[in-house]
Amino acid sequence: MSKASVKKTITLKRVLGLSSSILLVAGIMIGTGIFKKVAPMAASGLSGGYIIAAWIVAGIVTILGALSISGLATLTTESGGEYEYIRIIFGNFVAFIFGWTCFTIIGSASVAAMSYLFTQSLNSICQTTFFANDYNIKFFACFVIIILTLLNCLGTKKSTILNNILTFFKIGGVLFLIIGGLFFFKKDLTNEYATTISHISSYHLMTVFFAAMLSAFWAYDGWLSVAFISGEIKNPQKNVPFAIISGISLVMILYVLFIWAFIRVLPLSTLANLNENQIAAAELSNELFGKSGNLLISLLILISALGSLNGIIITYSRMYYKMAIDGFFFSNATAVHSRYETPHIALLYAMVVSCILVFSGTFDTLTDMIVFSGFLFYALLAYGLIKMKRKGLITVKNIGYPYVPLIYILFSILLMVNTCINQPKQTFFGICLMMSGIPFYFYFKKRNKN
Repeated sequence: MSKASVKKTITLKRVLGLSSSILLVAGIMIGTGIFKKVAPMAASGLSGGYIIAAWIVAGIVTILGALSISGLATLTTESGGEYEYIRIIFGNFVAFIFGWTCFTIIGSASVAAMSYLFTQSLNSICQTTFFANDYNIKFFACFVIIILTLLNCLGTKKSTILNNILTFFKIGGVLFLIIGGLFFFKKDLTNEYATTISHISSYHLMTVFFAAMLSAFWAYDGWLSVAFISGEIKNPQKNVPFAIISGISLVMILYVLFIWAFIRVLPLSTLANLNENQIAAAELSNELFGKSGNLLISLLILISALGSLNGIIITYSRMYYKMAIDGFFFSNATAVHSRYETPHIALLYAMVVSCILVFSGTFDTLTDMIVFSGFLFYALLAYGLIKMKRKGLITVKNIGYPYVPLIYILFSILLMVNTCINQPKQTFFGICLMMSGIPFYFYFKKRNKN
């Protein structure tokens, strides 16, 4: 038997249990957004009360999305997640456009943004002249992506053990800062909750509030990524929905408490005046623990970014692997390593695109594109649940159906319209990357016929 034929008989193994799946969801979500995104929210002019409300509403909306989309887990037990759900419901073309959007924006830009912040945090610890140059920061961010990708090529179980360890450290670090901010710091910042932009119209206030939620949604993003790895999860039809909802609920509680600690310790004016290369959580830690706080928070962000990076690299590569099996990606991405049983070629493709995106823009530009693109397809999947239920192809009971998916679809449309109006450049660039997949789709389709 040839080596090529041997490779085709190798399949991905179901090695992940429920606890690892929950920690994978939480580990991907608790990344860089919670440490950085409170600064642009403070700069919007909103009061502390509105900022906390933005995180609560964003968390509730995310749970609504999870309740809607996790109902699709009964459609298949294979890897591919959203891509596979969309393919079953809407066909190959829409599924490919989603997969291509993940390849060029959602997955790869997430890796790029997190690796960039990881390197910034490393710089705050090392304080070397090497990182004084922005290009050196980006080159090192690419080095981190390459190392983690190679680690993931060595086995799914090994990489998820690393994810579990990093997630425990992340949760512990966030809890440490929450306890310090809420119970051991005494400062009267009551006015921070009441002072806000009072002279503007209700429409403008809604626009600013939506923009604040856009920042929060980046911190909540990644909750559905565990579905991409369904083919390696034990009992996926039961464990995938439970892991998603449990992971989101845990992260939402931590986020709201963490933002409360932020606003209790630091004036909003301080947060609003931070520049692109400053990290809001570092200011919180400095205020709580002095000079040693900078080292503490930098280490926490390093661990958080590394954990999220690792989780995203694990999950999105499985979708590209599934696309290749279906004939709608580069054919050699179907390869599974004969020794380590990982989709190593798909991992390498994702690594290359992520490294390119590291040099393409700032942290906030990348994350705003991710949120817009993600909600477009999340809304489509919520509609897909309604479609499948009406056809009788999904018979399991879904909490709050049909009101939950309808509310989620309406909110997604409002968020996307608001983003198009207020961030036209990022929206246009994201749509162009999305549509760049169209010629590739017809190329792959023609190749399949031949």
